Amino acid sequence: MRRRRFISGLAGAGVGLGLASAGVVPAAAVSGLNRGAPRVWEAVAAPQAAPAAQLLDVAAAGPDLAWAVGEEGRYGSVRGTALTLVWDGTAWRRAAPNFPGHLGSVAATAEGSAWAVGTDTSGTARLLAWDGLSWREADFPGRGAAGTSLAGVATGPRGHVWVSGRNSAGSVLLHGHGGDWTWLEAPPATTTVAPSGVQRAPCGDIWVYGGELVARWDGDSWTVLPAPGGVRAGFTGLLPVARDDIWMTGYDYGVGGPPGKPPGVRLLHGDGTGWEHVRAPFGVGVLTGIVGDAQGRPDRIAGWDFWDQTRAHYLRWDGTAWVSERGPLATTPVVMHSLASVPGSDGYWAVGSTQTMPSTSAQPRIER
Repeated sequence: MRRRRFISGLAGAGVGLGLASAGVVPAAAVSGLNRGAPRVWEAVAAPQAAPAAQLLDVAAAGPDLAWAVGEEGRYGSVRGTALTLVWDGTAWRRAAPNFPGHLGSVAATAEGSAWAVGTDTSGTARLLAWDGLSWREADFPGRGAAGTSLAGVATGPRGHVWVSGRNSAGSVLLHGHGGDWTWLEAPPATTTVAPSGVQRAPCGDIWVYGGELVARWDGDSWTVLPAPGGVRAGFTGLLPVARDDIWMTGYDYGVGGPPGKPPGVRLLHGDGTGWEHVRAPFGVGVLTGIVGDAQGRPDRIAGWDFWDQTRAHYLRWDGTAWVSERGPLATTPVVMHSLASVPGSDGYWAVGSTQTMPSTSAQPRIER
């Protein structure tokens, strides 16, 4: 599950950044069997929030139950208050708690439970569990301690939960089951930054990613993949189809450039030993998340298109290439920060904000 923030420094920029030609392969050269049908996206009403609001992540247990998390009332770089919404099958409504800070990641289970992680304004990591009506605080090793941070959360069968983050000993993966939480051994790689995301592969492997770290935990030991590289790059999503078939989404600002220079999209495909760039249908902007289909194969990507900011730019894997799908036209910018498939249906939820900057006019944006 991906950790996002307002896209800064992009307003008024008139130049773009494309992917470097070296190592770029067409998407048609990458194997894949999924051929999802084209989709007509629609906007869904979101509850009114305090100014400078954004939704950072979304997860669904089924058609009648989903959660979205983020923040509201942000002032510049100063965090505001955590924003939590729940879908009851008819409408999105606000849910408690709303502590000073933000929630950046949420994950659901088919049984109707969910977990969320974030940080309060004191810098303390927060781990929340859904109790059926609201979010409650959960305890974990290192809670409140200096050097402990939590960034992403993923769930698995039989109540297993994994959280990416970092503790003072350098561990980057926290495992929970049955109320017991354990930091796993640190990977054989030096990192001072908490991995921004965590994903569970269909085979049961757990992947953490963010910064210069991409690593796989197989239940016994770590495998660290080569760093994906990039200049002023960030990675927003990872889809582990298999150990030799991994997709990553993100952005790259490149070298230099004028103030307000927009990023170029990053779409990478890995075979477990290295990474290749894959051409996307648009080149200037950000790819903000990727999801697989029911079999774990490539399916959809959400994105922000610098040259057409009043519609979300989704990508669909048609079996041979990533092709464009556009969200509904809006009267504001549309920045979708996260994408989730809905179990038990052919639907999706996408969440974000109506502004690229934390301005007073920014409100939550939801599409499906």
